[in-house]
Amino acid sequence: MTMTPIEPAMTVERIAARAKGASRTLAVAPAAERDGALLAIAAALDAHAAAILAANAEDVAAAEGDVAGGRMTRALLDRLRLDAAKLAGMAHQVRAVAALPDPIGRVLARTRLDEGLELHKVACPLGLLAAFLEARPDAVTQIAALALKSGNAVVLKPGHEAERTTRALLAAIHSALRGRATTPADAVAMVEGRAAVDTLLGLEGTVDLVIPRGSNALVRAVQARTRIPVLGHADGICHVYIDAAADARMAVDIVVDAKVQYPAACNAVETVLLHTDAAPRILAPLLDRLAGHGVEVRACERTRALARGRSLTPASDDDWSTEYGALIVALKLVGCLEDAVEHINRYGSHHTDTIVTGDPRAAAYFLGRVDSAGVFHNASTRFSDGYRYGLGAEVGISTGKLHARGPVGLVGLTTYKYLLHGSGQTVAAYTGPNARPFRHEALD
Repeated sequence: MTMTPIEPAMTVERIAARAKGASRTLAVAPAAERDGALLAIAAALDAHAAAILAANAEDVAAAEGDVAGGRMTRALLDRLRLDAAKLAGMAHQVRAVAALPDPIGRVLARTRLDEGLELHKVACPLGLLAAFLEARPDAVTQIAALALKSGNAVVLKPGHEAERTTRALLAAIHSALRGRATTPADAVAMVEGRAAVDTLLGLEGTVDLVIPRGSNALVRAVQARTRIPVLGHADGICHVYIDAAADARMAVDIVVDAKVQYPAACNAVETVLLHTDAAPRILAPLLDRLAGHGVEVRACERTRALARGRSLTPASDDDWSTEYGALIVALKLVGCLEDAVEHINRYGSHHTDTIVTGDPRAAAYFLGRVDSAGVFHNASTRFSDGYRYGLGAEVGISTGKLHARGPVGLVGLTTYKYLLHGSGQTVAAYTGPNARPFRHEALD
């Protein structure tokens, strides 16, 4: 199996141009052929598991040196590491994407403008995606699968720490696509090196959407260096608000899951807001559980006064707007539901926030007024995920409000076009004093 997914002499511009051409082929490929390509990719991941894991072991060995030297975080190393079970899970996700309904060609609306003149609004692919990845091998297969299923091509730019793994994954993917006329191998490409970043980000008119998957620094750097639309979020400052009417056990379980289950995830909780009326019965068990998991609590002055005798770090103003990505959580007492909502809308990143309460009116107030992509009631923030939403996988989470929001799956990788079917009509007949009227009838 070759480990080089692209020709060494090819420029970034040429790689992108070939991928763009492949996207036009994919846009009209039958759904069955796109699904067949995904199933072949899943099988190739299984068949080439040994080579992929060997390449990943080399990346991990190099990354361990970076961690020891303080050039890389332990959380990033954990994301980079693959084992047989995780690789099998990646293949399973590709199959899950293949099983989803086809997003392309869906008629979103039909309007009869006049007899024999019908307008269709139809879903279609975006075109060419450029994905920038940090130590995320699973993102390679997620994004490739979602791109192919939605009729898009993608150029991947992995971080240097994951280049060997990405090459091996791309080699497996290309082995599955090679020889397929309607799902060409050029549809999933890769570029390497620092110089490739600015070149790829400068290909406005060729690249249709940029997807950064990684740290805040990566997302912000990408957003600042391109005029191409960027889908992503710069921060994952998520909140759990424990209301006065919260069940104590439920509240503690949700906070612990949201912080401990995977603290490096962007949907992990970073700030807990606790209603003062609930504090006497919830604060002590909450602190006990968090301490048992080694979580550092950075608490407001009122919390520390109520928890005398406990070793709590004083919270600074910066803690309310910090994404830790580690076993650290900020904790603040609030006097009412309105104060909690105001705090979230002021300091949050519009990612995911949840309320724990048994009061349906409080839940309705929270759900309606918190301005985030995901707003939950009695559930962990960790549910904010494309796979858990039933999207098969996700290319990332968007905290913006235009085009796509929240976990972005297949539908978020589509746009639409208007198809007008006529029978010789001209605009002149619909203008002037004797203009023919439009019917504008909405059709099923």
